[in-house]
Amino acid sequence: MISDKQTNFIYFSEKIKTDIRFSDTANKIIKVLDDNKLQYDFLLNTNDIWARDYMPIQISENKFIEYRYDPDYLQGEVKGNRNLKTYPDIVCDSINLKTKKSNIILDGGNIVKSSNCIILTDKIVKENKHQYNKTELVKKLHETFEVDKVILIPWDKKEIFGHSDGVLRFIDENNVLVSEIYASDNELLRTLKQHGLNSEILKVKIRKQHKLNWAYINYLQTKDLILLPKFNIEEDFNAFEQIFQYYPEYARRKQIFQVEMLEIVKLGGALNCITWTIKKNYV
Repeated sequence: MISDKQTNFIYFSEKIKTDIRFSDTANKIIKVLDDNKLQYDFLLNTNDIWARDYMPIQISENKFIEYRYDPDYLQGEVKGNRNLKTYPDIVCDSINLKTKKSNIILDGGNIVKSSNCIILTDKIVKENKHQYNKTELVKKLHETFEVDKVILIPWDKKEIFGHSDGVLRFIDENNVLVSEIYASDNELLRTLKQHGLNSEILKVKIRKQHKLNWAYINYLQTKDLILLPKFNIEEDFNAFEQIFQYYPEYARRKQIFQVEMLEIVKLGGALNCITWTIKKNYV
């Protein structure tokens, strides 16, 4: 499994720069990438900005798993929801990417990964209940993504998407960073411990939880960069300080940055959501 810290190329949906609601934020992000000489491109034929959710999972440099992207939150009665669904086949064809198809129903935002472990919320059990029971599904996840550990964490029902990348991220193979929003979730912390992972808490709260504090855990990470959202609130500094502490290699190389992106975060996603990161073998 290719972990975030091994990736060296960033893709965005073209919508991030063509939709005037987000173009200012896109320009700020691109400036950071250009200033640091990082490689990126834009995906064509996308219907929304959340590139992580529909793009394949990279197992090795030349192996990509394309799952069934058919989220329940795009199937409701809200007008226009279905029009937001992007079809991975079409997007992958546009970049000449060959994939291996899986029948597992999944969103890319519900996979947080290290080189040998994936963490998902247990919403995935509900989504695949007509094909697999829980035991069968976990076995299938092991086989499909070629990892030793598959960890299912509790789904926070207040968060309709059921994405694990809004809950935690890997620091390294043995340690995960958990959003302060979930610091008192004993079932979550116990589950991680049972699978041999140590939990650290991303502590950003000043007095009480700001409504945007959830977004700090949804940072962009590649081999050469960690990019955090900021909102011009006091918590921005705490978030930066914490990431500086937990990722000392990035801090030493001065590869941790922040970017203002309120217009995107107000829609329910942040930097990991709007990017698809892969390892290309030319670097």
